[in-house]
Amino acid sequence: MIRRRRAALAGACGLAVAASAAPAEARIERFAVLIGNNAGEKGEVELRYAEDDASKMYDVLKDLGGFPPANLVLLRSEGVETVRRTLITMNDRVRAAISSPDTDVLYLVYYSGHADANALHLGPTPLSLTEFEQLVRGSAASARLLIVDSCRSGALTRVKGGSSAPPFVIKLDQRLAGQGMVTLTSSSGNEDAQESDELKGSFFTHALVSGLLGTADADRDGAVSLEEAYRHAYESTLRATSRTWAGAQHPTFRYDLRGQGKLVLTELPVHASLRGMLRFPAGRAYLVMRDSSEGAVVAEVGASDATRTVSLRPGRYFVRGRGPDFLLEGSVEAGAGETMDVGDERLSRVMFARLVRKGGGVREVAHGPVAGYQLRTPLVPGDSLCHGGFVGYGIELQHLGVAPRLSACRSAFQNEHLEASDDELGLDVRLSRSWDLPVISLGVGVDVGLAVMRQRFETAGRAPDRHGLAGTFGVDTGVNIDLAEGFYLGVEAAAQTYVFKQQRAGSDEGEVGAAVAMRLRVGVGMSL
Repeated sequence: MIRRRRAALAGACGLAVAASAAPAEARIERFAVLIGNNAGEKGEVELRYAEDDASKMYDVLKDLGGFPPANLVLLRSEGVETVRRTLITMNDRVRAAISSPDTDVLYLVYYSGHADANALHLGPTPLSLTEFEQLVRGSAASARLLIVDSCRSGALTRVKGGSSAPPFVIKLDQRLAGQGMVTLTSSSGNEDAQESDELKGSFFTHALVSGLLGTADADRDGAVSLEEAYRHAYESTLRATSRTWAGAQHPTFRYDLRGQGKLVLTELPVHASLRGMLRFPAGRAYLVMRDSSEGAVVAEVGASDATRTVSLRPGRYFVRGRGPDFLLEGSVEAGAGETMDVGDERLSRVMFARLVRKGGGVREVAHGPVAGYQLRTPLVPGDSLCHGGFVGYGIELQHLGVAPRLSACRSAFQNEHLEASDDELGLDVRLSRSWDLPVISLGVGVDVGLAVMRQRFETAGRAPDRHGLAGTFGVDTGVNIDLAEGFYLGVEAAAQTYVFKQQRAGSDEGEVGAAVAMRLRVGVGMSL
């Protein structure tokens, strides 16, 4: 299997198309149909990003691929009849174009949506794979490129689509009309094609589009060939899905082309004056979102990608870089005809707890130790402030923080008859909710716990030590201030209620009562 895949990749390096074999003066005209449908048959989970993936392919082909808008058709959420009619109409246009003297035609068809072993599921009505293949294969184009991102069902990093069935394989005849045909599929064997909430798209199409924007340009000649795009999509998809619940996904590549040369899909220098270039340092992976952190993911540069520059439409972008134990985030402006180096100095280091609270699959949990100083007001009249310290461990989920803490403090009591020291050893658990602002995070919480109380007397008379147990309940507000290297400074103020047995002087009996105190904690924590 590995040997066959390597052979296919080696063969792809010598891809042949009419555009390559034709005389130098031949004109190359490009046509494409991009199809995306989130809906499937009854009972299939509706996809989130199939239609958006088709739009991303449309944009990159129009901006960098030399596909005139008049020759591009984008179908979102359309049924079988519209898809069939569009493919037939496009075949007629291709036939008219190829009949012109010294003209070669590249025809690309892309599909993202539900499918099974027999048909594409364009809503409730299927389109058989046999008919779909024939509509593409029957084109008179010099070279035909069919890209299929087929789908299954799933959850957080969802498996795209519905029932668990073997994915379809489009079988190609050994002899094709025209100069040839290439088919890319997003998965092989009995694998599922997966989509990602973080990427807001499928792994395969995301990797393919990122490659066409420049990261697949392995030889750095300014042009991304079909072989380069496939190799980048294959390696990126395999690497990303190897960490998902559904497991590794292996895109497939089938071709039957004649001639010598390579099929160029996008050319970066040709459009450089109209585009903005972002260049990233080596050794770290980056995601690029349009406008803000909530915007669509438009490109990714992998940690191992040799090419570190992507071509984007001019505008504002949000960049997220992944370090070994932190993220770097920030907004940058891509100017037309300009190249910007996106170094660490342009981005802000982000605490892991903030990443968790943002959601989106970047991290599901952050945790780490915290320790500091504690101060409590007196529980009974005449007592002094209770000074001490605390240690704890915080666990931060997207909507809730949980932190068990162990604390100790000592206060003193003095009157004309005796002196006493009061020691408290407490254990509490805090539940909190936090909101992130620039540099600081605000939070509110409640805590419950138990405290062991010990009172020791110094007097000329008889005054044995006293021991007691108190239940505690508190409400609090706090602020965390981000420091360097994953550390933060935390300040927390709470109103604390103690319920314990209170004894009168000279008596061993007492009654259960409540006392309210204010508590202040100041500590330094680390997010892991």
